[in-house]
Amino acid sequence: MSKTIMITGASSGIGRTTAEYFQAKGWNVVATMRAPERETELTELENVLVTRLDVQDPNSIESAVSEGIERFGKIDVLLNNAGYGAYGPLEATPMEKIRRQFDVNVVGLMETTKAVIPHFRGNHDGTIINVSSMGGKVAFPLGSLYHGSKFAVEGLSEALSYEMDTIGVKVKIVEPGIIKTDFGGRSLDLSNDETMTEYQGVIQALFGTLGHADRVESEPESVAEVTYQAATDGTDQLRYIAGPDAEQIIAQRKAADDETFIGGIKAQFGL
Repeated sequence: MSKTIMITGASSGIGRTTAEYFQAKGWNVVATMRAPERETELTELENVLVTRLDVQDPNSIESAVSEGIERFGKIDVLLNNAGYGAYGPLEATPMEKIRRQFDVNVVGLMETTKAVIPHFRGNHDGTIINVSSMGGKVAFPLGSLYHGSKFAVEGLSEALSYEMDTIGVKVKIVEPGIIKTDFGGRSLDLSNDETMTEYQGVIQALFGTLGHADRVESEPESVAEVTYQAATDGTDQLRYIAGPDAEQIIAQRKAADDETFIGGIKAQFGL
């Protein structure tokens, strides 16, 4: 019997690519997104259910979980992929944007997980895979919201792994580096107030880094491959790094003390 993965944020980028990857491996896929009526490609694939799930809409979460179980009989893996990056000076960021960043990247992830856990507990089986980021292990300027949310994903996942172990469920964290997706476009929410002149230099430095022609980017397929490993290797490994840049930066962070590493980031951004 084929296994089933449920994926949030499957309309584009890592989520879409991972849905295609697992389907090609013979899995059933519950590909969820906020606007499934716009989807034209995943709907054509065998054993793929495209349905609505907005991590800020609890009813849509419950409905998607129920639909997935009804269609395929069982959910084996939950991939919490939905998310985006909010950047900018904290002082210039409206509270509604602060709340939305954590609602989507943290609270929505937890609510989706909470909705699937009873099914996993009843089966004494299942795997929860949370997409974090190398930005869940290191922090860059102007990312208090994004990095704060991804550091939270790291902490909640590690803590959750203990209680899930008591019911036979595994928790995994995937930490991608910079991926060739639209993160710099639709998935990036920048707040700025140009009258706050003190911050403008670091904002320009951020955009210079995002747009740097020589920056290392990995294909979304590399994240899909790592996610598949996490879903199928049967180990208790908690963290999986995806992308050579993530491997390098996370290793540098582990090897350096705070003063050294942060000093290097400051130098990179001209601070």
